[in-house]
Amino acid sequence: LLGQILDHWFESEPLKATLATDAVIGAMASPHTPGSGYVLLHHVMGELEGRRGAWGYVAGGMGALSQAIAQAATAQGAHIFAEKAVCHVLLGRDGEAQGVALQDGTEVRSKLVLSNASPQITFLELTPQEQLPKDFVQRIQQADTRSPVTKINVAVDRLPSFLAAPNARDGQPLPHHQCSIHLNCEGTQLLHQAFTEAAHGHPSSRPMIELCIPSALDPGLAPPGCHVVSLFTQYTPSMLAGGQSWDEQARNAYADTVFDCIEDYAPGFKASVIGRDILTPPDLERIFGLPGGNIFHGGMSLDQLYFARPAPFYSGYRSPIPGLYLCGSGAHPGGGVMGAAGRNAAQVAIKDFRHL
Repeated sequence: LLGQILDHWFESEPLKATLATDAVIGAMASPHTPGSGYVLLHHVMGELEGRRGAWGYVAGGMGALSQAIAQAATAQGAHIFAEKAVCHVLLGRDGEAQGVALQDGTEVRSKLVLSNASPQITFLELTPQEQLPKDFVQRIQQADTRSPVTKINVAVDRLPSFLAAPNARDGQPLPHHQCSIHLNCEGTQLLHQAFTEAAHGHPSSRPMIELCIPSALDPGLAPPGCHVVSLFTQYTPSMLAGGQSWDEQARNAYADTVFDCIEDYAPGFKASVIGRDILTPPDLERIFGLPGGNIFHGGMSLDQLYFARPAPFYSGYRSPIPGLYLCGSGAHPGGGVMGAAGRNAAQVAIKDFRHL
C-alpha cells in the first residue's frame, strides 16, 4: 500500500498527499488501494537529462515531441500519412499480417504491422475476431480500462496569484508557476474521499487538481500577458450514477466545481478565464482513442502489468497474429512519456524481420 510507504518515510500529511497524487494519476484508485505504490514508482523511475525522477515540459507543447519523432522518422525515409484512418489489418492465407486497409479504400502492404493504438482498438476493432484465440479476446475485453481523469485546458488573461505565494508586481512568472501545482491535497484522506465519490458514480465534490502553466516556461504558447493553464483532475467516473450522461450541463457543473476550488487558493482565477475546454473520460475516448478515457490504455494495476500486459503469453510485443505487434501504452511497461514500449517493440520486430 502506498499509504504504508509514505507513512514510513514522511510525517507531513500535505507532503504525503502531494506525493500520493503520483500514485493515483490516471488510476481509478485511492492511496489506500493495494498496488498503488507501483504507480508511484512508475512515475518516478527513470531520469531526465541526468536527473533521476525528474519531469519536464516540452518546448512548443506535447505535439512538438510527436513532430520531433516524425521528423527523425522521415529523415530515415519513412512516409507518414496523417489523418488517414485504418479500417482493418490485412491478413494472408496463413493468418499472418500483410499490411493495413485504410477507410478510403487504400491498401498498404507490409510484412510487419506495428500498432500503438490500444489493445482494444488493435484486437477488437482492427483485427478479424475469428483469427484470434477466444481466451485472448476475452482477456482484452475484460481488461480494466476505468479512468478517473477529466482534463480541462484553460486560457487566462493573467497569471494565477495564490494566497500562499502572491504574484510579483510586474506579473512575471515566479518559480512556483513553473512547477506542477497540486491542489486539494492537504491530506491523503481527501484523495480517498474523492475516489470514493467517483466509485459510486459521482464526480468528486473536492477533486484532486494538478495545475500546470506551461506558458510560464514557454511564452510562445500564449499572447503576451496571457497564459494557458492545464488542469489534470480526478475523480470523474466514465459512467455517472443513474445512467446520466456527460452532457454539457454535467461537464460544466464539474468544471465549475474545479474552478471554485482553484478560486479558494487563488482568488481572481475565475475572473481571469477567457475560455476553457473540458475533456471528460468519454471525450478522451472519442477524441484520442483511449479505452474508457484511460491515459495508459488500461489500468496500471498489478494484474495488468509485466507478463500480463496486455495478456499472459503476449507481453513480448508479438500478438496471436504473426507479423502484428503492439507497441503502445497497452504493452509492457505501460504508459508515460518514455517511449519504452515502442523501442522494445521495434527491437523485437527488427529481429523477426531479419528472418523473413
